[in-house]
Formats: sequence, structure tokens, C-alpha cells
Amino acid sequence: MRIWAVANQKGGVGKTTTAVTLAGLLSQQGHRVLLLDMDPHGSMTSYMGYDPEGDGSSLYSLFHGDSGPVGVMIRKTQCENISIFTASTALATLDRQLGTQDGKGLVIARGLEQVSDDYDYALLDCPPTLGVLMVNALAACHYLIVPVQSEFLALKGLERMMRTISMMNHARMTPIPYLIVPTLFDRRTRASGQALDNMKECYPQTLWHGIIPVDTQFREASRAGRPVSLVTPRSRGSIAYDALLQDVLAFDRPDLMAETG
Repeated sequence: MRIWAVANQKGGVGKTTTAVTLAGLLSQQGHRVLLLDMDPHGSMTSYMGYDPEGDGSSLYSLFHGDSGPVGVMIRKTQCENISIFTASTALATLDRQLGTQDGKGLVIARGLEQVSDDYDYALLDCPPTLGVLMVNALAACHYLIVPVQSEFLALKGLERMMRTISMMNHARMTPIPYLIVPTLFDRRTRASGQALDNMKECYPQTLWHGIIPVDTQFREASRAGRPVSLVTPRSRGSIAYDALLQDVLAFDRPDLMAETG
């Protein structure tokens, strides 16, 4: 199982849309996909038709080790080949509850080991803040996707994310390979163009060559509770994410990493 984290230390940049859309495209290729909603706001959980304030097992249960094997905590979605490990609003209390307890940075990695034979890909939708949840995601992932809204304030969040990646790389045995993805790009506005130019100048080696455009079909897909690629496969957004997926699949090559590592 390959583990991809989708993270940025700013909200509203398209993390959930990115994770769900990539999951939909992977599922259409016949891959078994597990989504993990690691954000206490539970946007992905709600997207897939579950209530982050409801009862039942969630990622919060995993951190407290009180709900048995990981496999029984995972829920089906209405999309073939896609399952979800839902969020709970109680995740917001983890940093205060767990503090600096040893081993709590590897809860997700160890949990995913239990179901590694059941899925081909796991996509982690991260919270926009640095804490135990993001640390878990970055410790577990094989590849990191950093969506960045094409506007000035989002670039500040990207700077914080780059510092976090640097910090995590000191703790990991191997650096985290990552790709910065410009999202919510609006060709009609000067601000989007300027933000994209800034990213090209500051991050030329790790910036994806494409863009994810503003597309109202993302909203319609969210209302339907399905990835946009399953609702309007020829929409601008779906086509853009398909191009992104092909590049990520080419970059995240475990055989090449083994040779270079």
C-alpha cells in the first residue's frame, strides 16, 4: 500500500477536494483506496456522507486504542473501491490529551500496517495546523501533495509548510518527497497569475507544472457525495486532476526509490 498525505498549513486550499478526486481517479483504475480524514472539521467525512459528530469508531478511537482491529473501524462509501476512516470532532482535543507521549507520532503508520494488504493506496487529508495529527501523517506517508491556493495569503501557509517538512526530514530516515500543486487558479484575475509566478520563482524544483482551475463542478460533486471524476469526468477540474495523478504516479515509484535510497 502506498500512502499519500495531502497537507498545507492553511485551510481552504483544496486539500479535501484533492484527496477525494485523486481517490476517485485511482478507483476508476481498479485500485482499492482508503481515505483517512485527519481533520477535526471532518470535511471529508461529511463529503462521504458521514457525520463527524456522530457515534461510532473514528480516527479518534484509533489514537486511544479502544475499538479493536483497524479493519473493523473503516467504513464503506457509495463509491466502488473507496473506503474511509472517518474523522471525529474530538480529534481537536488530541494535542492536549496526548501531550508528548512517546509513540503517539506513529499511530497512523502502525494502524495502516494492519490493513496494508487490503488497499493499494491510502490518502490522508490533513488538518491545517501543526500538531500530533499532521506529524502522524508526515511520518506515515510515502509521498506528500501540498495544494496551494493561487493567492497571496496561501503562500504564507506554504512557507510554514516548508519549514514543517524540513523539521520532519530531520526526524525521518529518508526525506519526504513532495509536490506543490497550485489550486483554485482563476485565469481571469491578476492575483492568481502573480501567485503562480511567485511559486515558480521560489519553488522551481518542487512545483507541479500544471494548475487546478476554479471549477463549479467540484461543488456539485461534493453535493453528490462523489468524486468529480465520477460525476463529470470531462470537466476542467477532473481533467486537471487526472494529469496530476499521472505525474504523482510517475514520481512515487517505490522501485526507483529503493534504487536511489
